[in-house]
Amino acid sequence: MATVDVQQSAPSHVRVVPGSVNIPVARFPIPSKSVTFDPEQVASSLVEAFNNALDQRDFHKVSSLFGDNGFWRDHLALSWQLRTVHGQTAIVKFLERCSVSRDGMRLQKITLDKSSSVRSPKFCALDGAGDVQGVQFFFGAETAHGSGVGVARLALQNDTWKIFTFYTALQELKGHEELLGHRRPKGASHGGNPDRKNWAERRLDSAAYVDGHEPTVVIIGAGQGGLTAAARLKMLGVDSLIIDKNESVGDNWRHRYRQLVLHDPVWYDHMPYVNFPAHWPIFTPKDKLAEFFECYVKMLELNVWNSTTLTSCEWDEKNSNWTVSVSRKQGDGASEVRTFHPRHIIQATGHSGKMKMPYITGMENFQGKRLCHSSQFTGAEKNSQGKKAIVVGSCNSAHDIAQDFQEKGYEITMVQRSTTCVISSTAITDIGLKGLYEEGGPPVADADLLLHGTPTPVMKALQVHITSQQAKHDKKLLDGLDKAGFKVDSGPNGSGLFMKYFQRGGGYYIDVGASQMIVDGKIKVKQGQEIAEVLPRGLKFSDGSELEADEIIFATGYDNMRSQTRVLLGDKIADKVSDVWGYNDEGEIRTMWQDSGHQGFYFHGGNLATARYYSKILALQIKAQEEGIYRKSAVASYAETPDREIEKGVVAIDEEVSEESGVKKRGAKAEVKKETAVAVNGKTGAAKPSKPAAGKRKASEPDDEEAETKPAPKRKIKDEDDEGDEKVVEKPAKKPIKKRKTKEETENDAMPVAARTAVSTLKRKMYFGAHISAAGGKFP
Repeated sequence: MATVDVQQSAPSHVRVVPGSVNIPVARFPIPSKSVTFDPEQVASSLVEAFNNALDQRDFHKVSSLFGDNGFWRDHLALSWQLRTVHGQTAIVKFLERCSVSRDGMRLQKITLDKSSSVRSPKFCALDGAGDVQGVQFFFGAETAHGSGVGVARLALQNDTWKIFTFYTALQELKGHEELLGHRRPKGASHGGNPDRKNWAERRLDSAAYVDGHEPTVVIIGAGQGGLTAAARLKMLGVDSLIIDKNESVGDNWRHRYRQLVLHDPVWYDHMPYVNFPAHWPIFTPKDKLAEFFECYVKMLELNVWNSTTLTSCEWDEKNSNWTVSVSRKQGDGASEVRTFHPRHIIQATGHSGKMKMPYITGMENFQGKRLCHSSQFTGAEKNSQGKKAIVVGSCNSAHDIAQDFQEKGYEITMVQRSTTCVISSTAITDIGLKGLYEEGGPPVADADLLLHGTPTPVMKALQVHITSQQAKHDKKLLDGLDKAGFKVDSGPNGSGLFMKYFQRGGGYYIDVGASQMIVDGKIKVKQGQEIAEVLPRGLKFSDGSELEADEIIFATGYDNMRSQTRVLLGDKIADKVSDVWGYNDEGEIRTMWQDSGHQGFYFHGGNLATARYYSKILALQIKAQEEGIYRKSAVASYAETPDREIEKGVVAIDEEVSEESGVKKRGAKAEVKKETAVAVNGKTGAAKPSKPAAGKRKASEPDDEEAETKPAPKRKIKDEDDEGDEKVVEKPAKKPIKKRKTKEETENDAMPVAARTAVSTLKRKMYFGAHISAAGGKFP
């Protein structure tokens, strides 16, 4: 499947993150005639047949258990990548490659899970509508490295039960399980040592990294991404330090516009290990969430350094670690510079990157009170009757800001240049999340497995049905918006908000009141026209029309998350990492929560629900590397590399795993010095395209860490929340130098491929492909 680079001139509902894929809609199995069956018996028979085929290493027999249109989604149970394979042939290939990896076939057996009513085998509607009936069950998975979980959905095909979707995910590493339940710390140090410290003293020492103690992982950003990653790592016994330039944990939410409330409901937004309490409101106010984040840090004893900036960062290829210097502002105004040598860095600076503040002719001549990006908007002024404001953009932030202006008395106009996917918050809670994330619903861990255990093409097909139901629910509202001149769409292929978020990174609004204001004429709409010029007191459009304004807010979104990498870590590192967000051709999110293209560097972000699930995926990879279970090198293993990457370049298989972990010990103590703090106070809100502070993305996902940016170049305005991209010139690959083969190499080449790929025969690395490492090459 070819990737698609959709230009901004494309219709809103079909845009994708540049370089990513518009995932096709899956075909559901053909509805079968009604039959009587026992779900548990069907599931038990399938599990037995699956284990028998796995024991025999008969991958063709395994694949025959799948239907013609079957999917297998795997998150770390069989390889160290996030994979989705589709069809019997692809499944056989995937399993064969896994079997010749360094670890061999990791999956050893699966066991039917009947531990709860949610997990036990049951009847289900595969298509969400009830036309295609099937059986769903959870199972446990035993792997070479630990234990996992899975979810299977079966369909009746030619009177035989076949797998439609199959999901496997690693949950725990053997011998390195999470420190929960009976593994929890004792919390007391009894004895007669007069110099022993109490808990508070030990906690202060741990957070301050005294006596040469250093973090294994440095996390940039203390929002939901940074906190969830640190929490997962802590439960696995991996030391991490979060740095954030804000003064307090939660400021990334606290400093947003005053009326901000989460658009996702509480059941969807729980944090790892600590759910929101039962009295918590359905939609969380920003300041309340900020307070919860502060409590979360204290309860989980996470190490967070606020008022801290990254001053330098270099990768040491020889020692496989970073040299990181940070400047931490002290209470007395001075700054302490510390240098650490972590083996891993996680960028958790929000879903997106630098804010996109377009430069438009005449901006510097604007004479109104305020012209700024939505991230710099602190709120409309009270009692502003008679004043006029314009919001450029038509997604979440634009609607929230327009509503704020209207409620304060402004005459407000929203500039909508394309279309927007609009869904009411009640349609989200009563239809979109019903059955998974709702009051009295399944445990959040089970709901996450059901959600993420659904391959993306199947999820898209389900969302088409859900979106049609939501549109019926919201018909009066959507018709009213159309009459008011506000143009709506139903997302890519009619799959609505959920898929538009992941495919494009924006282009939608969850209605919490502003849509009715548009319908009622309280918020006016200027639709379909580009801005030609900023006037001293307003805007001029391409059709020659003009709008007066005292204030202009550009809710024009953010660049790709990778742009923030360039700001924080520099060009050398940013040039090596792959593009982020958007789907690859398998339906997995690109680059996030896995190998980034630069050793020891990872991206982590998304809304609270996304951060909750994928933080565990990321933490398990880091823990496995720390324990020598997952031995990363400059090239990826053959079994862990998708076909598309094998075709691109060199892929190596290591001969064996050493008994030793191979983890380098850190002997160097942290360097500490004092310097005088220099305060630089930049004035925000100016009309000129100069140094706007990097902002937050949207109502449900602000950036975790802000950074100063360079002036934005003049360009066509993009819709709010659209993901931008960087153009990176790819260097031509060097031609390999031909060498005369040795006798041993000639013998190896003569050996059949099956024998050569057996672990016992690998006396050296074996390469497939031509020139670019699948893990360490340049990426566009």
